[in-house]
Parts: sequence; structure tokens; C-alpha cells
Amino acid sequence: QVQLVESGGGLVQAGGSLRLSCAASGRTFSSYAMGWFRQAPGKERELVGTINISGGVSTYADSVKGRFTISRDNAKNTVYLQMNKLKPEDTAVYYCAAHWAFTPTLQSAYNYWGQGTQVTVSS
Repeated sequence: QVQLVESGGGLVQAGGSLRLSCAASGRTFSSYAMGWFRQAPGKERELVGTINISGGVSTYADSVKGRFTISRDNAKNTVYLQMNKLKPEDTAVYYCAAHWAFTPTLQSAYNYWGQGTQVTVSS
């Protein structure tokens, strides 16, 4: 069992940066692959990117590739989403999610979810 708490959201101007954090409880965080997802108003939740258990492999949606970076610190039980060159279309509630061992891309496969943090990008 793992509990996830996101933080770091807020209001930023287009072109700016934010770093989201997702803190996990439990002693087995390093055994969970992590995903970041987002849901914009009126839209379905979508995958932003994933990172494997070691942090050595990350994947990104085309819409954020080259602007967003996912990293993790297993000693701190935390995964990060560094967001640069933000655009108004990045406005959404951002969620982190965890899955034991391997890294699915289907959100339905993730077992544990945080409560989300709002990111608003003004033009």
C-alpha cells in the first residue's frame, strides 16, 4: 500500500516553470513505477509521462516532450515533474500514480493515486 501526495502546483505565466512533487508513504516506494497524469477542464485525464522503478527510464507524451522532465529520488520517496516553457494548454489538475514493479501507460492499470494539484498557466 502506498499513499501519494502531490504539491507544487500554482499559477504561472506562459513560458514559466514549475516543479511538482509527489511524496509517497511506505518503505517500498523504490518498487513502484510512477506516472504523471493530468486532466484539463472538460477533458479526459491523460498521461503526461512515466518513470520506472530505478529512475533510469522515463517516457513522455508528445505534447510535453522536450519541456517536461520526470525524475525520482527513492531515498526521499519522491517523484518530481519539472515543467518548463509552460503553455496555457498545460493548465490542468496534475496527478501522480503508482504501480508495482513495471511501468504501464494505461491509467487504469495504476493502483494508487494522489489527490491532484492544480496548475494554471496564464497567457
